[in-house]
Amino acid sequence: MDVTVVTEDRYTFEKSSPSDWYGEQVLLEDQLLIAALEKRQLTVNRKSWSDKNFDWAGTRLAIFRSTWDYFDRLSEFTTWLSNISLKTQLMNPYDLIRWNMDKHYLEDLSTMNIPVVQTSFRAQGSTANLASWCKLVGGDEWVLKPVVSGAARNTFRINASTIGRHESIYRALISEEDMMLQPFLSSVPKHGEVSIVVINGSTTHAVLKKAKAGDYRVQDDFGGTVHAHIATPEEVDVAQKAVAVCEPKPLYARVDLVRDNLGSIVVSELELIEPELWFRNNPEAAERLADGVYNYLTSGSAYSSVIT
Repeated sequence: MDVTVVTEDRYTFEKSSPSDWYGEQVLLEDQLLIAALEKRQLTVNRKSWSDKNFDWAGTRLAIFRSTWDYFDRLSEFTTWLSNISLKTQLMNPYDLIRWNMDKHYLEDLSTMNIPVVQTSFRAQGSTANLASWCKLVGGDEWVLKPVVSGAARNTFRINASTIGRHESIYRALISEEDMMLQPFLSSVPKHGEVSIVVINGSTTHAVLKKAKAGDYRVQDDFGGTVHAHIATPEEVDVAQKAVAVCEPKPLYARVDLVRDNLGSIVVSELELIEPELWFRNNPEAAERLADGVYNYLTSGSAYSSVIT
């Protein structure tokens, strides 16, 4: 097998039920990529990362697409990832995936002059209380979440009047894992979050994710919606620079951008492991990704200026 498209147990079906709209779009995204890969005469299959019956040594390249339970099964996933990195090539590369799993990468991006959301980190077992941490960060409203997470897992919006109620929640969380605290950005519920898709080093398309009325979380899980978006030159510039400083270079990435409380464009997340790429909004992006995979397997270099 040339390529294995990596998913998780929830999305191993070949046809979703009519009522499962989210599963249907996950399958569509993978089908667009698989079709583009097969058009380049590559053999392709699709497997859950936790499939114990699959021999990963039998595929030349594993490309991560919808392993969206990895942060809930972190120890198991990390062990599996280390093991298969010895059996097959990974896309994006192993070192990049490990770096991107922990949102301390925001600190690294900042040191490389990439504008990021102001973020403060606390290590597991810290004894300092939540109120003192909020005071240190400044402002009057904050977002608390784990450094390894996704889909807004254990994410809490806090203000001065609710710090006390969240203290016990924080104490339970910090006893189990590293945590991060950011100022709440008022622009997110008002204007949403822009996601820029970067493949082969260039922007292919963008979407605007909006939270439902009364919420701040833009994820589908919480009623968020996705809209077509034409990225501004400034958004493209920030996104491509964020990807360009990564080493090794990712074949594919999604850069999430928001406005901070001073109105500046900043990176809220850089997704290099299993980013949703919205191929359904721009099928040509799947073709570009397939080009990169083909070039990598045939020449050892993923980057190409030619889109088939």
